[in-house]
Amino acid sequence: MRSHCRRFLVVPALLCALTLLMARPAGAVGDGEDIGIGDDLGLSGQVVRLYEEAARATERYETGRQEAEGQRAQAQRIEALLDRERREIGALREDLGRIARAQYRTSGGMPLTAQLILASSPEQLMRGQRVFSQTNMAVGNAIEKSRRAEAQLVKDEAKAAAAWRALEKRNAELAELKRSIEQKLEAARWQLQGQADASVAAGSCPGAVRIDRKQKEFTSAWVAPLKSYELSAAFGSGGLRWANRHTGQDFAVPIGTPVRAVGDGRVVKVSCAGAFGMEVVVGHTDGYYTQYAHLASVAVDQGERVDTGQWIGQSGTTGNSTGPHLHFEARITPEMGSAVDPVPWLTERGVHLG
Repeated sequence: MRSHCRRFLVVPALLCALTLLMARPAGAVGDGEDIGIGDDLGLSGQVVRLYEEAARATERYETGRQEAEGQRAQAQRIEALLDRERREIGALREDLGRIARAQYRTSGGMPLTAQLILASSPEQLMRGQRVFSQTNMAVGNAIEKSRRAEAQLVKDEAKAAAAWRALEKRNAELAELKRSIEQKLEAARWQLQGQADASVAAGSCPGAVRIDRKQKEFTSAWVAPLKSYELSAAFGSGGLRWANRHTGQDFAVPIGTPVRAVGDGRVVKVSCAGAFGMEVVVGHTDGYYTQYAHLASVAVDQGERVDTGQWIGQSGTTGNSTGPHLHFEARITPEMGSAVDPVPWLTERGVHLG
């Protein structure tokens, strides 16, 4: 007879996995604590910190959600297995019941006195008694096994339900943490934009906003001007906002998104007036120039040396802009009117925008 005991071991394994997921360190799943940003960082630094905290909270939330989905799928597989076990136990009971009834009809259920009278020989009597005893034992074992399995099933299902409730509560806390950070970030972004608009209106840059952070080492000589983005208006496209054709590639990103130098070079221009609003122009070692416009803050000064991937400012919507984005140009000279299509220009340098 095939044993079903091995399958029931999967249920404790599931509970163990759920318990481990619930007990993960707070840093891995999110601890729900308030993220405090000190005033000494300045508004620009606060936006950067909040931006990074929101990204980390989103990542933790997505990781927890994906793990919960994986555990939910596993739980559904276990439920299907348990249903099959229930059916098999029911079938086993029916089979053994039929055996017991058949044995009873063939004298297995007769009183011992009647069996002594009717047995044709002692061997027949003993053989009948052995079959009867074995059948009773099999039926009894099956019933006891079924009772133990069903009792354990009830306990396991209760534990699994409690584990799922704890997981759902954890995800709810993470979602609330993410929402709180994003609210703070949105308020700080527009405060930063308001300061930038005031500087542009006055035609005077406030100076570089130095953000104390470790410089990431890049293995490539060139990178995209933003870590994550959505491409919007392309080079050469028409529109009412431009006198002729669009001279760069726009990247749709929220206010305060860190903007980085696409390659090594030197800052040849920092300006806070005109159609481009707050802008930075970098001259590169290969003779080309790149422009980063409509910024909400700048993190470099004119004449400063910059490295590939170094933060040079934060995106915004200053100047002639209808919404938060980065206007990026590749130029032959530092001045407008010498722009080339920046997408193939970056592609030639190993940077593929998507």
